[in-house]
Amino acid sequence: MEKYMEEYKRWCESDEFDEETKMELLNIKGDEKEIEDRFYKELEFGTAGLRGIIGAGTNRMNKYTVGRATQGLANYILAQGTSKKGVAISYDSRIMSKEFSEQTALILNANGIKTYLFENLRPVPELSFAVRELKCTAGIMITASHNPPKYNGYKVYWDDGSQIVAPRDVEIIENVKNVKNFTEIKMIDRKTAEDKGLFNIIGKEMDDKYLGKLESLVLNPEIVKEEGKNLKVVYTPLHGTGNTIAERLLKEIGIQNLYVVPEQKEPDGKFPTVDYPNPEDPKAFKLALELAKKVDADVVLATDPDADRLGVFAKDSVSGEYMSYTGNMSALLIAEYRISQMKQKGMLPDKGMIIKTIVSSNLTDAIAENYNLKLFEVLTGFKNIGAIMRKAEETNSNQYVFGFEESYGCLIGDYARDKDGIAAVMALCEAACFAKSEGKTLWDMMNDIYEKYGYYMETQVAIIREGSEGAKEIQEMMTKTRNKEVKKIGDLKVLEFKDVYEDYVKNMINGEVTKTGLPKSNVLYYELENNSWCCVRPSGTEPKIKLYMGVKGKNEEEAKKKLEVLKSAMVKVVTE
Repeated sequence: MEKYMEEYKRWCESDEFDEETKMELLNIKGDEKEIEDRFYKELEFGTAGLRGIIGAGTNRMNKYTVGRATQGLANYILAQGTSKKGVAISYDSRIMSKEFSEQTALILNANGIKTYLFENLRPVPELSFAVRELKCTAGIMITASHNPPKYNGYKVYWDDGSQIVAPRDVEIIENVKNVKNFTEIKMIDRKTAEDKGLFNIIGKEMDDKYLGKLESLVLNPEIVKEEGKNLKVVYTPLHGTGNTIAERLLKEIGIQNLYVVPEQKEPDGKFPTVDYPNPEDPKAFKLALELAKKVDADVVLATDPDADRLGVFAKDSVSGEYMSYTGNMSALLIAEYRISQMKQKGMLPDKGMIIKTIVSSNLTDAIAENYNLKLFEVLTGFKNIGAIMRKAEETNSNQYVFGFEESYGCLIGDYARDKDGIAAVMALCEAACFAKSEGKTLWDMMNDIYEKYGYYMETQVAIIREGSEGAKEIQEMMTKTRNKEVKKIGDLKVLEFKDVYEDYVKNMINGEVTKTGLPKSNVLYYELENNSWCCVRPSGTEPKIKLYMGVKGKNEEEAKKKLEVLKSAMVKVVTE
């Protein structure tokens, strides 16, 4: 009998599992493909925590896999001796999020660890803020971010409000792996936990502190109050957590004409109006853009279910069209606006720093150079930006000004250690008000940036390979690409090749070999001539291999052409 079949049988028969779980599994009896997919591996507690399809089985998100992860984390916290500091817990609108969050709190309580559970769903950035505000040892967010409705997940944060990084992530993973049986998971009922002072609810008081912090970061409050009377904003939380905060925040800073998409305003884990609640996907904006045309909005904004990422459309007054922003564009518009204003007001620190991920736009480099900011480049994942912030704070070396990743996430201040879609909504509305005060639009502001620095353009391609076979194929593609001596991609010379996994950098002009200085990760990076670049990596959360690339052109047309040629050439490098 195959190992996955043995495990399926055990789940159907063992006293470890409840009747509901057994019934679900008996319903798929005879469906070998489904049984294999649910049991061919354990849902891995990776460096970002858990993420998977909801359902019974070892390769699924359910109360047993969540319980095991929580017991492993509890064991780690107890070994650190920080259980009294407590753990903050939040959750999004997904199916089972509320149940998983309460279960997580009670398992920690059963281990003598104090918890602070939000009274209702709240965004990721507020959880990151709360960890710092309450001086907790850790934080947990139950979310699968922008994944389709059938997914849920479990993100772990440490005491600085950042997602766990090396070596702590590896140590926690080991503790989770060491929980061999579900019977090791400790439990306590809620009343007992409350009586012992272990189970605590937080809510409005944390909202007030978080909102107060964000509002203090507005650089031109008078302009926002004045132009906020005229600016028209359409916003959608895409059935997620965003509107628990966003509507109140925008009204408080002075945005008077705010239209929240009514069909998407209420939290709903089925995400009934979108296939995929992802602000990177233009289809997710369908209802928002319809409303925008109806009310003649200036700006259209969407946050993902856990509200750490923001998608943007802005009206071009010349064509009357709503123009889409990539994650690079919206983040760097916020960066240029805020940094230029900070400089003008004498607020820019002497040792200021800007942080980007390895797959983000080279326009960042130009902005950093222009304002004399130190640029840090890190691996994909905002936790790596958080790690630089932590080190700078501890050593008092550089002061954080801005950080972002191309996947639609940025952070405008050091009050949290994760990307903040709510703060980005606020910052974009402020920038739009400022543009209005100068007789411009947000789209004009973007074009001014290109005029100033050059036309930078980026794109990405995802090659999807699902299931156990797909995982092998992705691995093979990475290995094959890694071992190729690539001297040209399309008509562009490779100047430098980085293999981050092997900690290897080769100068393709003089053959010199050095180290990357980055943590070990399955990433290949090609620096090309003419300010172009490509990067290849497997996704850590989805069954795909991702190709990122960027170019610089004299104008939009030239940049588009260059990018198309580079995209085709790069796909060939990886797939042929």
